[in-house]
Amino acid sequence: MRSLLEKVPEDVAFLVRRLREKGKRGWIVGGCVRDLLRGKTPKDWDVATDARPNEVKRFFPRVIETGIAHGTVTVLVDHRPYEVTTLRGEGAYSDGRRPDKVEFVDDIVADLARRDFTFNAIALDPIDGHVIDPFDGKGDLDRGLLRAVGDPRERFAEDGLRVLRAARFSATLDVAIDEATLQAMSSDSAHDTFKKVSAERVRDEWVKSMTAGKPSIAFDTMRKTGLLGITCPELIESVGCTQNRYHSFDVWGHAMACLDAAEPDAVLRMSALFHDVGKPRSRAFSDKTNDFTFYDHERIGAEMADPILQRLRFSNEERQTIVALVRHHLICYSADWTDAAVRRWLRRVSPGLAPLLYKLGRADVRGKGRPVDDELANIDELEERATKLVADGTALSTRDLAIKGHDVMKELGIKPGPVVGRLLDRLLELVIDDPSRNERDTLIAEAKQILSEAEGSKP
Repeated sequence: MRSLLEKVPEDVAFLVRRLREKGKRGWIVGGCVRDLLRGKTPKDWDVATDARPNEVKRFFPRVIETGIAHGTVTVLVDHRPYEVTTLRGEGAYSDGRRPDKVEFVDDIVADLARRDFTFNAIALDPIDGHVIDPFDGKGDLDRGLLRAVGDPRERFAEDGLRVLRAARFSATLDVAIDEATLQAMSSDSAHDTFKKVSAERVRDEWVKSMTAGKPSIAFDTMRKTGLLGITCPELIESVGCTQNRYHSFDVWGHAMACLDAAEPDAVLRMSALFHDVGKPRSRAFSDKTNDFTFYDHERIGAEMADPILQRLRFSNEERQTIVALVRHHLICYSADWTDAAVRRWLRRVSPGLAPLLYKLGRADVRGKGRPVDDELANIDELEERATKLVADGTALSTRDLAIKGHDVMKELGIKPGPVVGRLLDRLLELVIDDPSRNERDTLIAEAKQILSEAEGSKP
């Protein structure tokens, strides 16, 4: 126990000692105790106390009323914030997220009884090391088990986010879900309450799930319990959608394998989750190949992913990046590509997106469930060639040309308008084919020739 207390910050110990000096009690509770018992260093520290919020405000000089209506204030110690919450019991949850009323109590066990899972319902006195564990949460941690406190149907009917937290914890803590708890997650009452949860809360749980070693555990739990069908029915279309002979999994299984193979970055893993979402809607049987094809699935997938990400309240920047990754995830590189072909690919996907595409591409091929050394080598070669071309200063946009729009207008005697942009685009194509042509005089001559041909073709 002493080793646990050594990880408790002095600020937290100070808070509890101060409460004791005032005749009150304090404990650290919830996730920080769970993490300590798992041998992890907690990121956040929550203190529970039998002192009422107004008493806490008197005990400490700097207090912010962050959630005083629900018994929570934030105490600042050396400018560092710590949430201090009065022990409470709760009534009904009409909105499926917060209790209609809060009743303060003096019994720590009564407070723990309102929490979601047994391993989150443990309190620790950071002064004397006394552990209060009325629901055997430590035993469940040791057994690798997630179990609801009390009746799981009641817990999930109270707070709709709890079912999603259970799915997330199953992945991030790598624990199995107790059978009764799993069944309750699939119940109509749990689903009805889950439907009240805001899109922002759902997004946050998805993003937290992406930090797991195998986020597929969370998403497969969502699928099996019906949560994913409520949040994102588009993904359910992938379940049972068989692929061609080059894959060992159906579309869903491949997405899960790709998800686990991707680096633990939220944007990258969201892209892995959605990269083949368009396959079920593009699936067709080809008599020519005697196999299934998924023509244009990357475009269809990008068009599907965009509104889903808007629905889940991802930021515009995150959404645009994920949609672009889905749109361009299919890398069909081969060693016979010319440098011009590599430059055209870079121009199409953009140099900024390319590094993420290499990572997504590797996760994609690793998720096929078969030997993929050749495909991985192709991505490595493409990355090497593309990186060198970018480093060499190859022109990939009209901004990289040796002339600008005002040069074209001055030298060709034309007015501002769409024709200027079209001329620059044509010049860029010439430079991508042959970078040596990216010189001012050469480009002016080419522009004059292009304009002359365009005018000569007019009726």
